[in-house]
Order: sequence, then C-alpha cells, then structure tokens
Amino acid sequence: MMRFAGLAFAVLFTSGLAASDARTEESLQDLLAIQLRAQGYACDKPLKAERDDKLSKPDNEAWTLTCSNATYRVSRVPDLAAKVEKVEESKEQGK
Repeated sequence: MMRFAGLAFAVLFTSGLAASDARTEESLQDLLAIQLRAQGYACDKPLKAERDDKLSKPDNEAWTLTCSNATYRVSRVPDLAAKVEKVEESKEQGK
C-alpha cells in the first residue's frame, strides 16, 4: 500500500511540474508582449517566445517573440526599457 501511495504522489507531483512549466512559458510570451505594447509596438497575439542563447548575456536576456502580426528580437536588461528590433519577413525565411 505504501508503494502505491508513493507512486501516486510521484505521478501527481510530476504532472504538476509539467503543467507549471507550460504556464511559465505561456506567461513569458504574454509578459514580453505586454512590454512591447507598453513601448508602442504592435503584438496582437503572442504565439511563442524563444530565448536566444547566442545574444543573451548575464543581466541581458535576448528573446525572439513571434506574434500573429510580426516577429521581434527583444533584449531585456533589468530596470530598463527593452531594446526591440522588428525582424523582417525576408530575414525570417532565410534562417
């Protein structure tokens, strides 16, 4: 009986972590979109956010945010406005 209880707890705990990760990813793209909108950029519906490890540095995260209407490269430094660059369609297709 104890093995079953331990197994049930492990399954519940693991599934809770997976759901938590999904919410974190979703909220990250939403937060980036909110920041872009606050700075005057259009992001109708955030679709995905990907961290750019090559451009990221300590205290300077770089992200590519794909929205339904545009794609942006976003660099974030704590307590400062984000540096935002709109990625042109031709650059996206050449990846």
